[in-house]
Amino acid sequence: MGRRLESAGESFYMLFRAIKHQVDKGPVDAVTGKAKYTLNDNRLLREDVEYKTLTLNVATPATATGGGGVVTATQMVPAKVLDCDTITQVKEKLLEQTWKGTSYSQRPHIDSLLLEWRAGVAGHLILSDEDLTSVVQGSWKRLNTLQHYKVPDGATVALVPRNNKHHLHDSHDYMPGEKTPMLDDGDEGGVRLWHLVKASEESELPKHRRGSVRERGGERAKAIPEIYLTRLLSMKGTLQKFVDDLFTAILSTSRPVPLAVKYFFDLLDEQALQHNITDPETIHIWKTNSLPLRFWINILKNPQFIFDVQTSDHVDAVLSVIAQTFMDSCTIADHKLGRDSPINKLLYARDIPRYKQMVERYYADIRQTISASDQEMNSALAELSRNYAAEVNCLVALHELYKYINKYYDQTKVCVMDLKGAASSHHTYLHGGDPLTVPIDSLLPSHVTSPRLLTAARLQYRAGERQHGGGQRRVVTIRWSPATGYKPYEVVQACVPLTVKGDETTVSRVALLALVSVTAD
Repeated sequence: MGRRLESAGESFYMLFRAIKHQVDKGPVDAVTGKAKYTLNDNRLLREDVEYKTLTLNVATPATATGGGGVVTATQMVPAKVLDCDTITQVKEKLLEQTWKGTSYSQRPHIDSLLLEWRAGVAGHLILSDEDLTSVVQGSWKRLNTLQHYKVPDGATVALVPRNNKHHLHDSHDYMPGEKTPMLDDGDEGGVRLWHLVKASEESELPKHRRGSVRERGGERAKAIPEIYLTRLLSMKGTLQKFVDDLFTAILSTSRPVPLAVKYFFDLLDEQALQHNITDPETIHIWKTNSLPLRFWINILKNPQFIFDVQTSDHVDAVLSVIAQTFMDSCTIADHKLGRDSPINKLLYARDIPRYKQMVERYYADIRQTISASDQEMNSALAELSRNYAAEVNCLVALHELYKYINKYYDQTKVCVMDLKGAASSHHTYLHGGDPLTVPIDSLLPSHVTSPRLLTAARLQYRAGERQHGGGQRRVVTIRWSPATGYKPYEVVQACVPLTVKGDETTVSRVALLALVSVTAD
């Protein structure tokens, strides 16, 4: 899969950069996340916002070696922004353009920098999204923009460290929208923040009246996107080549097909033959669910999985439309589209038949290639293990698992499963979560003449124990004492089997994780 990902990686990165460049050319509402240029009509900024492009001169430090040693000078780097951008948006664009040769994780964090407008020797002004100059009208407060501060074209600005500290990214737990001011509930008396447009009229009404507005606005909501269809089509046309290049790279067999893909697709064909499944649509669905939908869609929706880049809501919205197009291209059934169909699907209605042919040809080409033996597959997996053994940090992965588990550790119950059925002695013959709808006798194996016990068992998974109750309560407590000698904050792991024996034996593997707080003696 590595070589396939490498061949498609360049095309995907070019698509990502094209989306980001095109979206940033127009206004993006910092509160709602809606943008003027997008493929997603749900994220389309429908209001006409007046704006103009500014070229700012960003003062950045530069070092040079002279006769007297190392000399620190100031270098001016031009950067394009919009006068309607909030200060946070300006900082993001300036970082993107002045640090474009540096990966995202190695750039200063946006919150560690302040934007300083410099006019003359002594004229330095710190700009921010909210300050004493912010415009407040009733319960609405508008986020500050360059237009608000009257920053002219060609102005000199600088990104200066906050409190004279230079912070780099420690981790990327940043969630899109997390740093963006969100609307407070007006019913609670809070101040509503807005950027380019205020919230819809529905949100301004009392809660008991909002439903009727939604019903009345239903027809209008369908009609409004048609007005902006030209803008969506223009965005699609700009990205068309990049989308075509990506789909071609993913679905091309011009390069050798990854051994794992060939091996697994052959396995699916063998299973279909073994079980007399002759419907080609079923086999097509199997392959689609295993590779395009399970792997590629996850990559297309999450570029940060393979690239060191910053994601955003408005870019994600465009990628979601492209990912949905790829999903539709992998299905055999024809989608009937009409006037009421989602505009996202209408945009690529003419392209999907061509993409479907590419998918079918890709599956057919893989079927024609030379089969991979078990020995070849095992050798390929062993080679992968050797090549990437030093690059995979198991402790980091375990720590992420621990953080997820620890988030739910204090909850009383993680999940509950009901087991209901007939039992003779200690044997359970049926389990499931739904109430019995058939006579008990019909559930018994032929060698059991009458049930001695009707069970309505309940399994509860709690932190540190697994319980089983069927008339009585059975508690299985696992006590674990990890070995000594671990470093502070190191993740310790173990995996133990939990076997429940009956006519059907169920074996559960219980993963135990612990985080060392101090060095064990």
